[in-house]
Amino acid sequence: MSQRDSSSNTNSNNETELPLKGVRVLELGSLIAGPYAGSIFAQFGAEVIKVEPPGSGDPLRKWRKMYKDTSLWWYSQSRNKKSITLDLKSADAQAIIHDLVKDVDIVIENFRPGTLEKWNLGWEQLSAIKPELIMLRVSGYGQDGPYSSRPGFAAIAESIGGLRHLVGYPDRPPVRVGVSIGDTLASLYGVIGAMMAMHHLKVNKGTGQFIDVALYESVFGVMESLIPEYGMFGFIRERTGASMPGIAPSGSYMSKDERYIVIAANSDSIFKRLMNAMERPDLANDPELAQNDGRAKRSDELDEAIQAWTSQHSLKDALAILEEAAVPSSGINNAEDIFNDPHFHAREMIVEHPLSGDDKISLPGIVPKLSLTPGKTQWLGPKLGEHTDEILGSVGIDEDKLAMLRAKGVI
Repeated sequence: MSQRDSSSNTNSNNETELPLKGVRVLELGSLIAGPYAGSIFAQFGAEVIKVEPPGSGDPLRKWRKMYKDTSLWWYSQSRNKKSITLDLKSADAQAIIHDLVKDVDIVIENFRPGTLEKWNLGWEQLSAIKPELIMLRVSGYGQDGPYSSRPGFAAIAESIGGLRHLVGYPDRPPVRVGVSIGDTLASLYGVIGAMMAMHHLKVNKGTGQFIDVALYESVFGVMESLIPEYGMFGFIRERTGASMPGIAPSGSYMSKDERYIVIAANSDSIFKRLMNAMERPDLANDPELAQNDGRAKRSDELDEAIQAWTSQHSLKDALAILEEAAVPSSGINNAEDIFNDPHFHAREMIVEHPLSGDDKISLPGIVPKLSLTPGKTQWLGPKLGEHTDEILGSVGIDEDKLAMLRAKGVI
């Protein structure tokens, strides 16, 4: 890894504690799938240089709820990044990228395949400049194949990859998960791939390489037994609402105070503890229910028994009984429930940071938690182009040339 000093006046004094100190990442792209990967690198100490279009910046700056003129989502996802502005369609900007790549470990991009090649910024061009380069390429359908040129967002990937077909109830149209899970899954796969490529480069004395992450494949990769079951039996999984067919008992049940409680008692010992807590020794000791395959055949009967029990208790009381019996269970949290949950705060999963004046923003904590070198939020998502002069100055662009580039609209 490069031993360059990436410190600046925005960095905390404790950067040496961060595990990716010395790694430099150049982020090309916008919105979620590529930039969320950059966010993970930045949270663990990499210097992440985010390239944005002059004037408008990343569209995420204007998505969902706004604080003044900037999205709260932007402040969270872009924390610890440095923002520079470059019009990548410009030959001047492309030359600057070529200079930056000489001192970069990882490039992240999530353009449609072929776009960077048109701008002289594709893998062949950049790896020729730096053979040790690792390039994370995130796209809807991958860099090759008959669909590769199609545009792809998370909603499409979740549909093609099989997830959307399984979400909802069988008598209603499919629905989406409430977050862009296809994007974030692709980001996580991308970070894993980049770290494996870094290991190969540094430990195995290999060469640079690119990582080809497709959104639809990132969804498809977590679809469990979907394909083995179809390949073996011709079985097509369908929407099942809150239940998990073939895994019993596990589902959502209504409490006396009309709150949903999720109970997952699908292991053999937990099932027995649940039935005893419900004062149903007949079910706890039924030999046909001792293992999951037997319980799956009688899942409707078990769900009815559990629902009859939860309907006699408030959510709070039911959870107390189940906690005493060591049965995994929970209410279904909304944002307010999470915000007021003491466990989230004890684990520093909700952390306040100053915005301006007396205003503060609450951000999700950083995952995963490393015992010796934990990640941290050093600063919030930057202003558009906040670090342009600093970063371009590092490749020898003086004030006169900066002024010329601004006048031409390159930066």
